[in-house]
Amino acid sequence: MLSIKNILILSFIWAVAFSASAQNIDMATISKGSYTPLYGRDSSQVKVEAFLLDVYPVSVSEYIQFLKENPKWQKSQVKGIFADKNYLNGWEGDLKPNPKTKEDEPITSVSWFAAKEYCKCKGKRLPTLDEWEYVAMADSKRIDARTTESYNQYILDWYEKPKGKHETIGSTFKNYWGVYDMHGLVWEWTQDFNSVMIASESRTGGNDNNLFCSAAAVGATDLMNYAAFMRYAFRSSLKGNYSVNNLGFRCAKDLDSIEK
Repeated sequence: MLSIKNILILSFIWAVAFSASAQNIDMATISKGSYTPLYGRDSSQVKVEAFLLDVYPVSVSEYIQFLKENPKWQKSQVKGIFADKNYLNGWEGDLKPNPKTKEDEPITSVSWFAAKEYCKCKGKRLPTLDEWEYVAMADSKRIDARTTESYNQYILDWYEKPKGKHETIGSTFKNYWGVYDMHGLVWEWTQDFNSVMIASESRTGGNDNNLFCSAAAVGATDLMNYAAFMRYAFRSSLKGNYSVNNLGFRCAKDLDSIEK
């Protein structure tokens, strides 16, 4: 028979395993692969190792729970170095969003620092830029749909629309990997969002990263891939403490951390 000590040890191991499993319920397994990124005229294939990615962006209700457990990230407590004055813009209190906000809306107006800390508290991390782009190039049937005109048009049409009000997570299509809302809901932070700088005019040494004109697209691998160019240009205009009303995030996790 098992001793009480052994039973307690087994119970602890089971509890830890159950907790880890529960955290991964709403995560999709992304198989390893490669893709040609936008940046660099002579870009080669970038390898992406297998990883886990949240099926949905982080919701308002999930972020409220994070704020309850981590008061230093509440609107009245957060330091300016980690979040600008637009952090949780429109909230009526530290734990009270605008009354019209739905709990299952994606959280927005959060800084990169806050998003990174949220993922860390969940035992996760933000996806890298390459991981995000790798998953985002899939439509509902193909791993890489970037050469499909209708798919790129769908993305560009969304970029041209004003931010939709009170749209909920999961309201866009499920892609090849079983991931929702990569396009059509909100922009999303990546771990290394500013690793690729796109300037509007390289001949003068200028570095106006707030411009979204096509001048910087001359370095793109595919000159017709303006949808990807817009994402890179947007990212290069950001700083870690910026909080934008249509910018949210989701978390990722290394597969080897699950297997160990």
